[in-house]
This record gives sequence, C-alpha cells and structure tokens, in this order.
Amino acid sequence: MKSFKKYLPLLLIVLVSLAVWATGLHHYLNFESLRLYHQELQNFVAQRLILALLIYAILYIIIVGLSLPVATFMTLLGGFLFGQFLGTVTVVISATLGATTLFLAMRSASESYVKEKAGPWLQKMKKGFQENAFYYLLTLRLIPLFPFVAVNLAAAFLQIPLRTFFWGTLIGIIPGSFVYVSIGNSFKDVIQEPNFSPKIILEPHILIGFIGLGILSLLPVFYKRYLRSRSNN
Repeated sequence: MKSFKKYLPLLLIVLVSLAVWATGLHHYLNFESLRLYHQELQNFVAQRLILALLIYAILYIIIVGLSLPVATFMTLLGGFLFGQFLGTVTVVISATLGATTLFLAMRSASESYVKEKAGPWLQKMKKGFQENAFYYLLTLRLIPLFPFVAVNLAAAFLQIPLRTFFWGTLIGIIPGSFVYVSIGNSFKDVIQEPNFSPKIILEPHILIGFIGLGILSLLPVFYKRYLRSRSNN
C-alpha cells in the first residue's frame, strides 16, 4: 500500500491527461477561439483582473502539469490578456508550478527504481548531475535543446533536489516566456484589425517579438557549435 502511494500522483496525472485527450477539451484553446471571444475575454480582464489572473494561472498550471500541447498558446494568451510585464510574471510562475507538480509526481514514482534497479552507471550519472544540477538545468531551460516536458521528466528520474528544480526552472524560462508573451501582447493589434495585412507584422512592437523568437530558436545551434569547438580543442 505504501509503495502504491508513490505512484498515485503520477497515475492521477496520466488518467486526467487521458481524459482531457479523449474529450478533446484542449482543442478549444486555439487562435480561432481567441478571435471569436477576444472582446469578451478582454472585458472580463478589465472588470475582474485578479479573478482573471487566478483562473488563467490555475489553468496554465494544470496544462503544464498534464503536459498538454497547448502551453505555447497559453503563453501567447497571457501576453494578449495581461500585457508584457504582468503576463510574463504570471506565465513564469504558473509554468514553474505546473512543471514542479509533474516533477514531484514523477520523482516519487521513480525513486524506488533509481535506488534499487538502476545500474552503477545511472547512479554515477545521477551523482554527477546533482553536483552541478542547477547549472545543467538552467542551461537546458535557457537553451531549449530538449522539449520542456522531457526536461521535467529527466530531472525527476535523476532525483535532483526540489529547490534546484524549482529555481532552475523559474529563472531559466524567463527569457523564452518574455519573448512569447511579447508576441502575444502584439496580437491585440492584429486580432482587432478587420482587414489583416502582412504589413502589420512590420510594426516595431510586433517585429521585436518575432526577432526575439528567431534568436531563441537559434540558441541550440550556437550552443551545439560551442560544445563541438570545445571538444576539438
């Protein structure tokens, strides 16, 4: 019974995630829905900001905790609804809490395997990772070499400390979140334009967001070249 309790949080996450996938609820979180209901959403935020922030944060935490493929849309939505500063802060905190929820569930479920069944090589890798866990994790968050959820699961499997995971994630996702929120914030002008024109993208406040996204997408390439140059020296 005690052993089963370790797997219960992860089991619940898997079951709820499967239920959401089966019902297709996550499909309602898309740009078409935003286009249809953007005015109602903006009015709600203007009238009840604190409640809107709370609902958004809880929904974001659930989405990240369940690893649903709509986190990017939610980040853009945060910029659209709450602006650059408030949107970035809310996204970073919510994404970190959601990732931490999944991390704790996976770490609890994998603890016995790592201790009892893993070979010496995995124990050695775990020890080496833990010695520099914060910097490893920070690098993986700042430079998106691997999917966000994959880093969550790998960190949990290697049993890194909770504090390290939390702060490494919180700090590491700030630049990426800022860029995506900036793009979402620029949608206010695009989505309200009755006759959309590609020239809108050339507006400075919109163009800056896309430039930031381009730089962000190139970071893994530069980082891999840096590692290769170090290995060749």
